[in-house]
Amino acid sequence: MIVTTEAWGNIPLLHIYKEDTKKDASIVIFLHGFESGKEHNLHYAYQLVQQGCRVILPDAHLHGERDEKLDDVEISLRFWEIVLTSIEEVGHIKHELEKRGYFNGQKIGIGGTSMGGITTLGCLTAYPWIDAAAIMMGTPGYVELAKAQIASVEQKGFKVPLNAEEKKNMFDTLSNFDASIHSDNLIETPLFFWHGEKDPVVPYEPTSQFIAALRKQYDKQNIVLMNEKSAGHAVSRKGMLTSMQWLANSLA
Repeated sequence: MIVTTEAWGNIPLLHIYKEDTKKDASIVIFLHGFESGKEHNLHYAYQLVQQGCRVILPDAHLHGERDEKLDDVEISLRFWEIVLTSIEEVGHIKHELEKRGYFNGQKIGIGGTSMGGITTLGCLTAYPWIDAAAIMMGTPGYVELAKAQIASVEQKGFKVPLNAEEKKNMFDTLSNFDASIHSDNLIETPLFFWHGEKDPVVPYEPTSQFIAALRKQYDKQNIVLMNEKSAGHAVSRKGMLTSMQWLANSLA
């Protein structure tokens, strides 16, 4: 397995493939979680590369090589800035794949854990070229989650530095990428979800309800939910292996 450290524009990333990876191999863009970094998802990349895929692991805005030494409160307040920047940058990565000769019409998948899973769902509302997606501990309801985050911060005695109009503007922006609002954009895309039912960070129930609604509204067959009853906010080895096998198969 070959791992190269590259910078595509202002995006530092790991480019992972094998010597015998074909030029037209399926491509996966895999997105890391909050306060993590690109190298922490190498075990996901390894599983995909072994099955013939080319994998791109970018550092999110304010993470990894892009760290600006923010404290926990400062970076938490910029969570949605990070997510929205990552959605935009996935489009830049697709452009670079074309420019660098790696994309010639083959299938492209996307996946991510936690913040990366949340970002993946936003990407599905924006990019019709995504052929399959694996979402670990992600949630589609951007506006609902943002409101819950603000309420949680305020309950702890902190003041969110946004007035009523600024909050409304933020919710309006997030609604553009909210998969629970724009579920039509997900109809044709095969989806795999992994979620622990005891997740204290990204609650399981909204994801479960979203999947049930998708299946009912669109008679959607190409969607998998792997839920683990005792799991919290950490993907099990079984979940990691199953999700990556599914993603590779969906892109074959």
